[in-house]
Amino acid sequence: MKEARGFRLRDIIIIIIITSIITSLTTGVIVYNQNRLTKNITFQDLSKDADLKEFLKVYASLIEDYYENVDKKAMLETAIEAMFKFLGEDYSTYMNQEETNSLAEQLKGEYKGLGIQLNRNTKAIEGFVEGGAAKDSGLMVGDIILKVDDKEIASTNEINELVKKTKEGTKIKLTVLRGEETLSFHVENKNILIPAVAYVLMEENIGYLKMEQFSNTLSKQVEFALKEMEQSEMKSLIIDLRDNTGGYLKEAKEIASMFLEKGKLIYSLEEKNGNTDFEDETSEKRDYKIVILMNESSASASEVLIAALKESYGAITVGTRSYGKGKVQQTTNLQDGSMVKYTTARWLTPNGECIDGVGIKPDYEVEKEENSSFDKQLDKAIELAK
Repeated sequence: MKEARGFRLRDIIIIIIITSIITSLTTGVIVYNQNRLTKNITFQDLSKDADLKEFLKVYASLIEDYYENVDKKAMLETAIEAMFKFLGEDYSTYMNQEETNSLAEQLKGEYKGLGIQLNRNTKAIEGFVEGGAAKDSGLMVGDIILKVDDKEIASTNEINELVKKTKEGTKIKLTVLRGEETLSFHVENKNILIPAVAYVLMEENIGYLKMEQFSNTLSKQVEFALKEMEQSEMKSLIIDLRDNTGGYLKEAKEIASMFLEKGKLIYSLEEKNGNTDFEDETSEKRDYKIVILMNESSASASEVLIAALKESYGAITVGTRSYGKGKVQQTTNLQDGSMVKYTTARWLTPNGECIDGVGIKPDYEVEKEENSSFDKQLDKAIELAK
C-alpha cells in the first residue's frame, strides 16, 4: 500500500510551534530596537532606574498639582540644560532649535539658491555667486527684481523665502526691471558651495592655501585647489589655518589623507572603553614641502590637521601656539528641532599626545604685529617654503 502524501498532524503541530517561536523572537527584536535610546540603553532599562523614577515622580507632581499651569516644554529644556551644567564642561551643551539650525547652516558648506547678491533696499542685483545658475542666465548687475514666479515681491527676505521653498533643480521665473524694460528669466535653483578656501600660486611656485572652516564641503574644495596649483607646477605649499576654529573631524581626516602615505596615523580617539586609531586608508599621497601657519584661534579640527601633517608628514609650523581643544563631541537631535552636544572622547596626536588645554607649539614662534599691513608670519612661511 502506498504511503499517503502530505503532512501528518504531528508535522503540522511542529511547524506551527517553530513558526510561533520565530515570530516571537523577531517581534522581540523589532520591539527592542524601537525602544532603543542609545547603543546600549533602552526604555526598559530606564524603567528600572530608581533615580529616574524619582525625577519622573517630581515632574508628574508639578504638572498635576502645582498651583499654576506649567510650561512643560520650557521646564524640560531647563532640566536638560541643568544636566549639561552639572557636567561642568564647556563643550557639552544643549542648543535650542534656532542655535541648532544656525550651526547646521554654518557647517553644511553649501546652500540652495540662484547665486545672486542683492541690495537689501532696492532689490537690485549687485553681483553673482560662483557656481550659481544666475551668472550665465542673462541677468545683469543693476537689474531690479520685481516678481518671483509671477508673484510680486516687496523685500529681499521675501525673495529668499520663495527660493528656499522651491525644490532643488527647479527653474524659477524672475521678472526684472532693466532701465525702462521689463524682462523675464528662468534660473535653476541649485546647491551652491559656500567658499571655504582661498588659494594662489605665488612666486617661485609656492602655493598658498587658506582654509576658513572645516565645513562639510571643505575637502572637495581643497582637492580642487591642490589640483589647480599642481597643474601649474607648484613645488611647495603654505597651508594657512590661522583663525580656523574647526568643524567636522571627518573633513580633517580626509584632507590629511590627501598628503599622507597609506597606513600613516592621523589621530587616535581615547574613549571610555579604549583607544581607536585612525590611519590613512587611501593610495593618494604627496611629497612636497608643507609649511603651516597657525595661531591661538586655530582649534579643534584645525589642530587635528596640524598635528597629523606635522608628526606624520614632516610639515613645518609657524606662528603662535594653537588653542588647545583636544576633545571630540557627538550630537543628538531632539524631536522639537533642538540638539544636545556632548564630549565622547579625547583625540590624540600621532605621537600619542593630548593637546587639550595645552595646544600645539609651532616650530617657529612668530608673533603677528597688530595694526600692521606687514604679515611677519606669512613672510617667515614663504622663507621656509623656498
